[in-house]
Amino acid sequence: MNNTSLTRQLGLVGLAATGICSMIGASIYVVPFMIQRNVPGIGPYVLPAFLFAAIPAVFAALAYTILASAMPRAGGSYLYASRAIHPYFGFAASFSQWFGLSIVIGVIAYVVVPFFRDVAQALQWTGIAEVLEIGSVRVLLSLTLLWAFVGINILGVSFYEKTLIPLMLLMFGLGAIVIVCGLVYDQSDFMLALQAKENRTLELYSGALDWKTFLSAAALLFSSFIGFDAIAQAGGEAKNPEKNLPRAIGLAIFGVGLFYFAFTYAIYNTVPWQFVAEEALKKDLTAAGLLSYVLPSSLGVLILLGAAIALLNDLPAMILSVSRLVFSWAEDGIFPSKLAAVHPKFHSPHFAIVLSGVVSTLGILGSHFAGDFFLGIDIMVTSMLVNFLLMCLSLLLFPKVNPQLYTRIIVFKSRLLQVLVGLGGVIFLGGFLVIHILKDLQSQLSNWYFHSTWIWLLVMGLASIYFLIRWKTKIAGNPELKNQFSQLPSE
Repeated sequence: MNNTSLTRQLGLVGLAATGICSMIGASIYVVPFMIQRNVPGIGPYVLPAFLFAAIPAVFAALAYTILASAMPRAGGSYLYASRAIHPYFGFAASFSQWFGLSIVIGVIAYVVVPFFRDVAQALQWTGIAEVLEIGSVRVLLSLTLLWAFVGINILGVSFYEKTLIPLMLLMFGLGAIVIVCGLVYDQSDFMLALQAKENRTLELYSGALDWKTFLSAAALLFSSFIGFDAIAQAGGEAKNPEKNLPRAIGLAIFGVGLFYFAFTYAIYNTVPWQFVAEEALKKDLTAAGLLSYVLPSSLGVLILLGAAIALLNDLPAMILSVSRLVFSWAEDGIFPSKLAAVHPKFHSPHFAIVLSGVVSTLGILGSHFAGDFFLGIDIMVTSMLVNFLLMCLSLLLFPKVNPQLYTRIIVFKSRLLQVLVGLGGVIFLGGFLVIHILKDLQSQLSNWYFHSTWIWLLVMGLASIYFLIRWKTKIAGNPELKNQFSQLPSE
């Protein structure tokens, strides 16, 4: 056993920042615009699809809030499902989450490079912009950014918090500029700027609503609300966790939801969706790059930098989240105990952080060789839909499976409300999962491994085999280890 352990140093603001920074980034600066490529035909219905995607996110957030109040420890989703359903489902839920988020961390590190490219173009640094278009340079820079934030996490949550909160405030400030500019200008301003800068005209045509396309887009845009769960993973390092974890989850999903809608509306208010749909087929787009057509160059550069900061903010918060899952598995004996080691000086699970960084590196390489970062996004959406679905099932089964821990719930204690949240989540999340899988399997792709569903099933199959072997050889025959799955881990 280790002589050191995780320490409770994260306050309400740090916890909320963890959720907020896990949510705002690619999900708002890239996905609402690149979705025009990934879900052709969504056209002018991106914002309604965004609103519809918020419904299952709210159910999932409420389930997390209730479960977090009863089980405030590191590991979040793993802990909740393992104690409220069965250890296997806890591992399946959290491994799905860990794999999906670890991959998407790499995707974000890869996607951030075009933001720097756009900054260079705005400053007329043509040579630098051309260098950033080189594939090997993009991969190298992505790896550098990823491992820099791995290092920040290893230095401990106190250093992490001091880094994250100022960046979050700066991100919101620069994001507010985007919203104001998007509302001040309109599409006629954009058309004039497009004519002046590129001598182009744009044909504006109407887009018909297709419900299959709409639901597919909503299932993908659900990824924009993924991130509040990072708060739950930090349960072992939160101050006053029984109260602060639910509060932080509420603050994150409500605040970010408002920001999303205002931001997306502002961009499409200025930039015609027809232009976004055409350009998305040619290159990776960013919100700041789109808005730069109508902005003075100095303001455009500032907004582009703000976008880059928002994207970079995803990395430390998400690395914290996935590494605590690994730590929690190791504490329960599912992963080697070495991964539960805590750094004697920084009180961080350094080996778990490094392992998660290695998997995220695969996300960078996969995005590069697949030629489309949406493969990583699709894997994450599948993973998190499964995860959130199991959280809602945990809420439904909790009092029957583990009545002792169930009595520790201190928020939304009404059983009727809990059942409504659980059932609503199962229905909506299950529906989104079916829609997302069907869309993926029906996509015309050159190789099977470009389908996120097959990759997810392969990974989860291997993970399940590993769990069953580990359970049989290390846990099932040890009553003391087996009994721990009905209790909270010690602090």
